[in-house]
Amino acid sequence: MFSKDKVKLGIAPIGWTNDDMPALGGENTFEQCVSEMALAGFTGCEVGNKYPKDTKVLKEALDLRGMRIASKWFSSFLATRPYEETEKEFIKELDYLEAMGADRINVSEQSYSVQGNEALSIFDNKVHFTEDEWKKMCSGLNRLGKVAKDRGFKLCFHHHMGTGVQTIEETAKMLEDTDPELVYLCYDTGHFTFSGEDPTYILKHYPERIGHVHLKDVRPEVLKKATEGRWSFLKAVREGTFTVPGDGCVDFDAVFAELEKMDYRGWFLVEAEQDPAKANPLKYAKMARKFIAEKTGL
Repeated sequence: MFSKDKVKLGIAPIGWTNDDMPALGGENTFEQCVSEMALAGFTGCEVGNKYPKDTKVLKEALDLRGMRIASKWFSSFLATRPYEETEKEFIKELDYLEAMGADRINVSEQSYSVQGNEALSIFDNKVHFTEDEWKKMCSGLNRLGKVAKDRGFKLCFHHHMGTGVQTIEETAKMLEDTDPELVYLCYDTGHFTFSGEDPTYILKHYPERIGHVHLKDVRPEVLKKATEGRWSFLKAVREGTFTVPGDGCVDFDAVFAELEKMDYRGWFLVEAEQDPAKANPLKYAKMARKFIAEKTGL
């Protein structure tokens, strides 16, 4: 079982309002989102597109509900753009997160990413970086990681379907080619499962690199259709490939066992993007909270 002193529980707003497809959950307000997060029993969250940009306004809203910011997504373009451009935007995000009392930032390399393109398959059109592009990405991650570390943050790289770091092999290579003191992993159960791989592999082989944890489940019957149909990422989300922990095929007993073995400290963040018109966000948030309590004691 996990200690509440070491592991905190949060949930992403993407189950209420989708950043990639704003029409999904477009009717749900920021206030509804964070209120229902708290009502479901979570104490933290990540940042969504409806969150106030003014950190004072956001902090007051979260404080009222006993909530805090755990981390935030950041899109990097290290393989294809000058490093300085990415660093400039990265520092702005650190300023925002620092004001909110967070100490993690989730970086996803979006050079040539097809995750947001409805017309492109995440299986057939996924990018494969050249050796030079790979070196630029890893070198840039080390530099950003140093900037983050100097300010008390951990840079947590988010492997993701439709990007150049999607598979176990690519994720392991990224970890091998970056500094373990500067670059950590935003480990995501759903994306490794979607990629057709064992989500415990990275936990077993790189336990010291796990800096942040995203918990999402996968509906096997939808995954089968997505794989056979060579779907885009957005279509897969819309059709319900992802769901909350306990509602799919991920072996969370094995995942939690590895995280407990490594004495993981940080956030467990439920991130299950679904169409809220089909999957009531509060209902699924409460399902996730109950499941996690039963499996971890948190």
